[in-house]
Amino acid sequence: MAAHVLRLRLASLLGALRGDRRHQIRMVIGLVVLVAAVGAACVAVLSLRDSSAAVAEVVTVLGGSAITLGFALAPLFLGATDPLDPRRFAVTGLSPGPLSAVLALVGLVSVPVLVVLALAVSAAVMWRDQGTAPGLGAVSVLLSILICSLLARVSEAIAALVVRQRRSRELTSVFLVAIVVVVVSVGVFLASLEWRGAVPVQLREAAHVLALTPLGAAWSIPATAQAAWGAGLAIALTTVVVLALLWVVLVIRMLTTIERPVAVRERGGLGWFAVAPGTPGGAIAARSLVYWLRDRRYLVNVAVIPFAAVLTVVPLVIAGVPWQVVVLVPVPLMALFFGWLPHNDVAYDSTAVWMHLASGVRGSADRIGRLVPIVLIGLPILAIAVSVATALHGRWAILPALAGVCAALFLSGLGLSSIASAAAPYAVSRPGDSPFQQPQRTGSGGVIAQALVMVGAIVLSAPTLWLAWLALTENVAYATSALWGGLIGGIIVLAAGIAIGSAVFTRRGDRIMEFAEAS
Repeated sequence: MAAHVLRLRLASLLGALRGDRRHQIRMVIGLVVLVAAVGAACVAVLSLRDSSAAVAEVVTVLGGSAITLGFALAPLFLGATDPLDPRRFAVTGLSPGPLSAVLALVGLVSVPVLVVLALAVSAAVMWRDQGTAPGLGAVSVLLSILICSLLARVSEAIAALVVRQRRSRELTSVFLVAIVVVVVSVGVFLASLEWRGAVPVQLREAAHVLALTPLGAAWSIPATAQAAWGAGLAIALTTVVVLALLWVVLVIRMLTTIERPVAVRERGGLGWFAVAPGTPGGAIAARSLVYWLRDRRYLVNVAVIPFAAVLTVVPLVIAGVPWQVVVLVPVPLMALFFGWLPHNDVAYDSTAVWMHLASGVRGSADRIGRLVPIVLIGLPILAIAVSVATALHGRWAILPALAGVCAALFLSGLGLSSIASAAAPYAVSRPGDSPFQQPQRTGSGGVIAQALVMVGAIVLSAPTLWLAWLALTENVAYATSALWGGLIGGIIVLAAGIAIGSAVFTRRGDRIMEFAEAS
């Protein structure tokens, strides 16, 4: 059976080269580019034999960890159909145990695994030339290939069971945003390091940490700079065993679960509604996402925040505030404004809010669903902004403090906004009107609601702000306290705000409807 599946696998790989002439030309060009890139990478790895053991360890562990992570995430992001899906082989009558073993073995025959094999062998040769025992290099090659292959199998199975049924343009865009955030943050971090002819301390520490994780353990085994290579070996072996057991469990699950048929119209035409969970909160989150990403009133508010925050740098520079302090100011202001933004979200719904009230949606579902868009928009922007601001500041040790301040302001603002949008909505421009057109208001309720949310977020974040200031001016050790203080305090305020806001929304449902019809 294994030989038969292997022949099918080879036939499917060779079948990719068949097709019209244009397709064949593209495939040949792609293979040539791939071979050239892999060859260049192997030459670069082999050239590390002339470098110090510390440099070789950092490059191999970080690079190997990135490759392993790619095997875990690529199936989730790409959403391609798995030719080795266990459900395709259900007709063979094999029990889940032998079938999972056969598919795991045949899964080793793939182009990505061959690329890993070439790079791992190059790393093993490089370590041998540096004086490491050849046996350690061979073990590293074997475990690296097994971990990458099993990770791909497990990720493909998870994608087939969970992600692929909800695959859509919207979900892909969320994945791409996450990739951009990680790439930009890591790129800014690497660009800000001071090499000065040696490996920066931050990279050495990162390599040592990754060497003790499933991502980099197998790649770190032959590293001569790592005294306890046995720890890496034990972690790598444990990872292989855990992934193998998880793969067997997923195969059993896939063979005993009937896939729900999804119509083409359902899969591609519902947008965010096809991505969100089938719950009241999920439906409200999907509807809010549609509004936030299409309504000019929301888009203008989001677009103005980064520019307004950056403009605060000008008067501070003119006043003579040190540059190292000035560059840190815009990011907390952005976090504050992002948390403040949904404080009047109910008013922007206009009469559409009746759907929530008429359907008897619980207040907690309404409050949580409305916060999903600003979280998906604000978190990536803040993550990138924190990295850039820290790089401009020059001390990465201050990053936890800045992240804690942003978390406190952002989460506290969201919690207070959940209360304000239900307790004190005020008139705004109607759907379809210009976002710069503001209706006439009677009374000062709108101004009070805006001020209370913004001032309240600052007051509730005061302890975190004080710890961050101490980390900036006195002792950087306060940065960790600022991070945890901001996260814990912000989460508490957010949870309390959602609870209070849900109760207010439920109790004031009739008044909210009257306001929506009158505004």
